[in-house]
Amino acid sequence: MDFTLSGDQEQFRSMLRDFVDGEIVPVAREWEHSGRYPTEIVGQMKQLGLFGLMIPEEYGGVAADFVSFTLMFEEIARGWMGIAGILGSHSLSCWMLARHGTEEQKRRYLPDLATGARRTGIALTEPDAGTDLQGIRTTATRDGDHYVVNGTKMWITNARYADPLPVLVKTDRSATPAHKGMSVLLIEAGTPGFTVTKDIPKLGYKGTESCEVVFDDVRVPAANLLGGVEGRGMQQVLSALEVGRLNIAGRSLGIAQRAYDEALHYARDRRAFGKPIAEFQAIQIRLAEMATQLQAARLLTYWSADALDRGKRSDLQTGMAKLFASEVALQAAQDSMRVHGGYSYSAEFEIERLYRDSILMTIGEGTSDVMRTVIARSLIGDKGRVGW
Repeated sequence: MDFTLSGDQEQFRSMLRDFVDGEIVPVAREWEHSGRYPTEIVGQMKQLGLFGLMIPEEYGGVAADFVSFTLMFEEIARGWMGIAGILGSHSLSCWMLARHGTEEQKRRYLPDLATGARRTGIALTEPDAGTDLQGIRTTATRDGDHYVVNGTKMWITNARYADPLPVLVKTDRSATPAHKGMSVLLIEAGTPGFTVTKDIPKLGYKGTESCEVVFDDVRVPAANLLGGVEGRGMQQVLSALEVGRLNIAGRSLGIAQRAYDEALHYARDRRAFGKPIAEFQAIQIRLAEMATQLQAARLLTYWSADALDRGKRSDLQTGMAKLFASEVALQAAQDSMRVHGGYSYSAEFEIERLYRDSILMTIGEGTSDVMRTVIARSLIGDKGRVGW
């Protein structure tokens, strides 16, 4: 049993850490509050090859292991969680395309997605369908060698840059159960009727856009049906969401680590009653609890990444990692605010941003209660077990 990173993983983390500390941390607070899109940082991430992390080498990607994938999101979210979001949706979609796409689809899209010349995301959520994906209303009706798509999607990350955008649709509205009539279409930017209608204002998760997208009689070539076969969309999406949960767990680690780092630094520097507040037992207990929970979340997350690397079905592992790490991130942000006291409410300190970003971690890619249900179903259905 080895709890250490490999040499390659250590080198990758070191590179990421230098990049985050040198290029993201110095500008994150100012750019986040001004609403500035991080164009320059995106360009640097392209140069580092981060957009190709989940793409096979034969299509120009890196084909990284899932532990390295997790490290990327942990380190970048430590600097600015919104930047990690740009890579999150892109990586999930690339992995889904690489795993389920036809050979023609992979050769058409993956090389440019690997370099960042193209970017992508994934369009699942609708105004009336979030957790209940079988309740989506976006439809795709076959018309010769095209599908005609109509509907609306919400909360779409990278919507203004995605090309193509994988969209979950109903190709057979009469199918029972509903998921048997669901498919994924790859819709290219600029297709007539495909409109990004607005950016949705958010409490946190800034830096990347979250948009409403409308499809009004959008004609999509049948060749853009992911995998080339109707009715497999839900399975394709659910397999990708395993990777998405790991991405969220990694981001949660980054937020929790930064919250802890900020609390420790402040406790050492802040003086009260003639001594640093780090010398008060109440502060020490809070720091100890933060550090213990953070390390437990990290080990659980890397355990789930290792399960994915072994090629196992990992609903249980990724569900546990996402649930625990996201709750730890939220608690760490709250505890760090308590250590900071009144300064935690100031936009001049990092912690208020960390708190706003941490809340999303308990919601995105399935709420904490949904994760508990996923975990329980895996256990009850004997699809995973706890213990040796």
